[in-house]
Amino acid sequence: MADTKSTTESKEPKPAKKAKHDSGALSVDPNRLIDIVAKELQGIPEIKPPAWSVFVKTGVYKERPPARKDWWHIRAAAILRTVARLGPVGTSKLRTRFGGKHSRGYKSERFAPGSGSIIRKILQQLEKAGLIKQAAKGVHKGRILTKKASSMIETAAQKVAKEPNRMTASATSVKATPSTHGLDVQQASQAAVAAKEHAKA
Repeated sequence: MADTKSTTESKEPKPAKKAKHDSGALSVDPNRLIDIVAKELQGIPEIKPPAWSVFVKTGVYKERPPARKDWWHIRAAAILRTVARLGPVGTSKLRTRFGGKHSRGYKSERFAPGSGSIIRKILQQLEKAGLIKQAAKGVHKGRILTKKASSMIETAAQKVAKEPNRMTASATSVKATPSTHGLDVQQASQAAVAAKEHAKA
């Protein structure tokens, strides 16, 4: 009888799907990455806040306009990072990404999307600056990063990776604080006792 292959043979594991963007660039601290990219965007003439950006809110769920003067470039950098993660991505998905809970007084909170006008304007500026472009992947259509933007994010990520670990430094300072603080309290206690004895004398 001819040998037959067993139907119960274990299938070989499928290779892991590649990330849409280099995971190294997106695995660093997102806040620091966005700050560095925002500073780079400030030097690009096409990326600039319009006159109405001083008064506008980033969504109906916000009570006030942004407090930071550079918030336009911060939002542009955040959008650029989101395009790197999710692209091709359009305005609708970005509005959801930058939305938040809308307080409606005595009614229950509801999710409200971010400002579409701000997102569309920033996308137009990023596209004009050559940082994003229109693309289609299957049924998905939207913006993706250009090589110029990918290089910018990679360089920013490398800068963040080279920065000293702030969490470790913070933990070290916290560990060192109790002994010093304890010594100050002890000295203060001794001084108080000495003051009382001097008052009685």
